[in-house]
Amino acid sequence: MPFFYYKGKRICYLWVHKKYRQPYLGIVDGTWIAHPDLLMENRTKMKILLINPDEDIPIQKINTILK
Repeated sequence: MPFFYYKGKRICYLWVHKKYRQPYLGIVDGTWIAHPDLLMENRTKMKILLINPDEDIPIQKINTILK
């Protein structure tokens, strides 16, 4: 799985949700981030942000979450 790194640490990755068949942005250590659009599901450390493939990528929302 390809990860995006910042200063040598994993930050996030892009993948497709098996159940919903939608792309999502997985946030490493997402348990430390409180945002209503992030889903935890059965993950222990990561939260995901589902991305609607029929719309533009929500850049401002992603920037807000990562800050």
